[in-house]
Amino acid sequence: MFRVTRDAIDLQELIDFVTDPEAGAIVTFIGTTRNNNEGRRVIALNYEAYPEMAEKELTRLGEEAKKRWNIQRMAIVHRIGPVQITEPSVMIAVSAAHRADAFEACRFAIEEIKRSVPIWKKELFEGGEVWIGTQSGQPLNVNCSSSSSRSNSSTD
Repeated sequence: MFRVTRDAIDLQELIDFVTDPEAGAIVTFIGTTRNNNEGRRVIALNYEAYPEMAEKELTRLGEEAKKRWNIQRMAIVHRIGPVQITEPSVMIAVSAAHRADAFEACRFAIEEIKRSVPIWKKELFEGGEVWIGTQSGQPLNVNCSSSSSRSNSSTD
């Protein structure tokens, strides 16, 4: 299960998907929208994506995780559209025979989502809005002619 959605994410759906009789561990990650960043009071986030490419890249991350760690199953779902404070933006679930592999694969997935998946985050804050790039929490430098005005994104 690797998808982007405009709907709220159901954690139990991800857990049900990764549940496997050979797994002794299920690790989950929930990235939520926080109310502050870089001294700004954040009102909400708005995610945009190239859905077909994002889902292909999420699938590739799942395949890569299976090559690196002894995991049973992985599920990643990322929201697009408006996401309010405290709402989940991304959820990851990983099952494995042992917890270490599940934890490592889950950490790998969130870090790679931030780095390579074509999902972009606009931060809406009191007094304005800004596209946030590479999950540094810093506004994108849109003056660079060689870089895109959007960068890969997810929550922390």
